[in-house]
Amino acid sequence: MIEVENLSLVIRKKTILSKIDLKLEPGTVYGLVGNNGSGKTMLMKCICGFVKPTEGVVRVDGKVIGKDMDYLKNAGIIIETPGFLPYYSGFRNLKLLADINGRAKADDIRDAMKRCGLDPALRLPVRKYSLGMRQRLGIAQAIMERQEILILDEPMNGLDRHGTADIRELILQMKQQGKLILLASHNKPDIDILCDAVFEMDGGCLTAQA
Repeated sequence: MIEVENLSLVIRKKTILSKIDLKLEPGTVYGLVGNNGSGKTMLMKCICGFVKPTEGVVRVDGKVIGKDMDYLKNAGIIIETPGFLPYYSGFRNLKLLADINGRAKADDIRDAMKRCGLDPALRLPVRKYSLGMRQRLGIAQAIMERQEILILDEPMNGLDRHGTADIRELILQMKQQGKLILLASHNKPDIDILCDAVFEMDGGCLTAQA
C-alpha cells in the first residue's frame, strides 16, 4: 500500500504540488489525468523518491520514503522518455540493468520482452529502434523483475494501435496478479479501459476523484 499524506512541493518559490493526499492499494489500476504542467509527473517522482517533497510524507507499507528507505523499492518505473545505451541491443540493455540487482535472469528478460511484443533475439541496436519499440523496451524493463508496483508515465507514448492494445492487455494482466499500478495518460480510452479509480490534477492540486 502507498499512502501520500499532505504532500507539497515548492521549487524556487513556485508551488508545484499542494497538499496531496492519496491512498493506493494492490490489485488496482489508478489513473492520473490533467493538463501538461498540472503536477502529475512531479507527483510520481515524489512517490518514487526521486524528488524530496517540501512537506508531507509518502509511506509504502508503513515505511517513509526518504527516511526508512531512499526510494520506492520493488517498483517498475517509467517516467518521461526511457533511456538506453544506443549501440547495444534491447536484450543487452536490459541484461545490464538486471545485473545491478541480480533479480532478473536471462529467461526473465526474454519473457518480459516477448510480453511487450519485442523479439529478444533481435540484434538491432536501440539507436535504430522506433519510438514505439523504445517504449515497449521501457515497459519490459519495468516488469522484468516481477515488480509489485508499477509507476507508468504515459506508457502508450509512441505506440500504434496494435501496440496500445498489447500494453493495455499486459496492464490488465498485471492487475489480476495483484500489482499496484499508477499510470498517467492523456488518452481518455486508456483511462476508461484500464483504471479502477481516477485522480484529476490541476495546478499541483488534486481537484477530483472518480
